[in-house]
Amino acid sequence: MSRIGRTPITIPSGVTVELQDKTVVVRGSKGELKLDLPTFTSLDIAEGEVNVARTNNSRQARANHGLARSLIQNLVEGVSEGFTKRLELVGTGYRASMKGAGISMTLGFSHPVEIPAVPGITLSLEGNNIVIVQGIDKQLVGQVAADIRKFRPPEPYKGKGIRYEGEQVRRKQGKATAA
Repeated sequence: MSRIGRTPITIPSGVTVELQDKTVVVRGSKGELKLDLPTFTSLDIAEGEVNVARTNNSRQARANHGLARSLIQNLVEGVSEGFTKRLELVGTGYRASMKGAGISMTLGFSHPVEIPAVPGITLSLEGNNIVIVQGIDKQLVGQVAADIRKFRPPEPYKGKGIRYEGEQVRRKQGKATAA
């Protein structure tokens, strides 16, 4: 049995979890999220907690058991607390500025890089070199942060680029010091 799948999900106060057909609906102070329940899984919504069970013991059911539990946990955490990713712009002249609800970044190209506002995501800045991506959907927050990072990933020689806050970039030696 899946160790992750059999762990119950505690529902914080102010959050409601419902099962409508095969769709899980989670409502909280930050919003509402829906998830189609993966196949071969079922939910038991009790007082203050949710248990995920599998309907049979097939290979696919075992694979979906922990997945379903993790996805529902992310929904509950998202509507109660939300998710945040912080990106650092490292490099001389690399900076960002707000442009409406989106962001305009100078990353060493001949043109500024424009990032439009995404529904369900809040983009903000701290100073001019830290971009903050916030939202209630964990997958969407991570995807938007990855898309921003993709414009200029950190390079291994000088470490310049866009990196997640706290990310360690492995540096290479270079030609001058190798000789």
